Amino acid sequence: MKRHANIVFGLSLLALDAATTGAAFYLAHLLRGLDAGPRQVIPPFRYYLGMMLLNVVAIAVVFFFYKLYHLRRGASQLDELGSAFTAVSISVIVGMALTSFVYRTDLDYPRSMIAYFWVLAFMLIAVARIAHHQLRSTLYRRGWGESKVLIVGAGEAGNLILDKIRGSPQLGYRPVGFLDDNCAGHIVQGLPVLGQVYDLGRAVQDYRVDEVIVALPEASHQDLLSVISHCEDGKVSIKVFPDVFQIMAAEVNVGDLNGLPLLTMRDVALRGWRLTLKRIVDLLISAIVLIFISPLLILLALLVRLDSKGPAIYCQERMGLDAVPFPCFKLRSMRTDAEAETGPVWATRDDPRRTRVGAFLRKYSLDELPNFINVFLGHMSLVGPRPERPMFVEEFRQKVPRYMERHYEKAGITGWAQVNGLRGDSSIWERTKYDIYYIEHWSLWFDFKIMILTLFRFLRDPNAI
Repeated sequence: MKRHANIVFGLSLLALDAATTGAAFYLAHLLRGLDAGPRQVIPPFRYYLGMMLLNVVAIAVVFFFYKLYHLRRGASQLDELGSAFTAVSISVIVGMALTSFVYRTDLDYPRSMIAYFWVLAFMLIAVARIAHHQLRSTLYRRGWGESKVLIVGAGEAGNLILDKIRGSPQLGYRPVGFLDDNCAGHIVQGLPVLGQVYDLGRAVQDYRVDEVIVALPEASHQDLLSVISHCEDGKVSIKVFPDVFQIMAAEVNVGDLNGLPLLTMRDVALRGWRLTLKRIVDLLISAIVLIFISPLLILLALLVRLDSKGPAIYCQERMGLDAVPFPCFKLRSMRTDAEAETGPVWATRDDPRRTRVGAFLRKYSLDELPNFINVFLGHMSLVGPRPERPMFVEEFRQKVPRYMERHYEKAGITGWAQVNGLRGDSSIWERTKYDIYYIEHWSLWFDFKIMILTLFRFLRDPNAI
């Protein structure tokens, strides 16, 4: 069922790309006609049919090599659209080369038409792929093309994976059970433990499993190889949930030292000219945002002052780059005496110290809008690990491995942890994993991706407090 569904989805996506490419070419021809001067004669569209077919072939071939027909459940749509943009750009160049080679002197393919086609092709393909993704998600929810999943390990990691699967029905995963050496025959979160780890091969065949997820993050490499060796069915996909601190947060590259091969376990991604580029983006975007939100800031500040006594905007000391404190600006959302009796404490969901306006501000993260002032002044960045207060930093550094590595870069208004639901009263261990991953895998596209995801989550984040 899963294999047939993948074939149908792949072929339908290919047909959709071909149709939208042809439509983009036709619309580019129409727009070129609108731009033509009164004395300019535009050949009819049938003159361009061969060129259109060459461009359709170019799109299909380049998309194939970019693995845009390899449908992966749970893949980021933003990443897919980013790859599609690059692939369309290359396809246009390939299409031009093919057209020049095939038609040679008999060629009327003006630059304006090429530009129109490039823009329209990406726009139409993007819209079509988003619609196709939504259709796939709907069919997956209804059980069509489902993928049966077996989880190896019924501990904390296995339960986390099961929660993620159940919370994402649009991915089309159907868990059939666990395998675990310590609780075979038991029921865990409503799923049976079907046996021990060495039963993996039998369980895959008996239950027709499509994917196996190994949730044993503490297992050694030798143990993982032993687990995988029990699965002799080459048609099943095997995925391993890693120890994130040891694997996910360490980018491994193969290099050499005058011919001697070396493994680079850590290479700081954000340095040199990249720092300058990130600062330019921060400065430009924060300046534009501050100009547009200044009326809203004035209104919110007025509401805060009318609602309760005290300043509308207050400064709270936070730890930033290289663990250096800086004044973090925020709209006041709590009473001025919120910590008079308790001292610094962690904010919680439905915190009783909030004011009426403050509860609204925190729900929609509006209290953090003055952070753009910090970005403009250079204290913070648009994207990075969220800054914490010095007393909490001192506490967390004692408990959380590699916690201080969060301060290798500037703190941010939003970050990779926040767009993955880790904000408010959430696990600082999990946040640290995602923050370190961001630092070691930084790219300008990664920043823009996080900013776009933040906008989508702005009004519907269940973890805002």
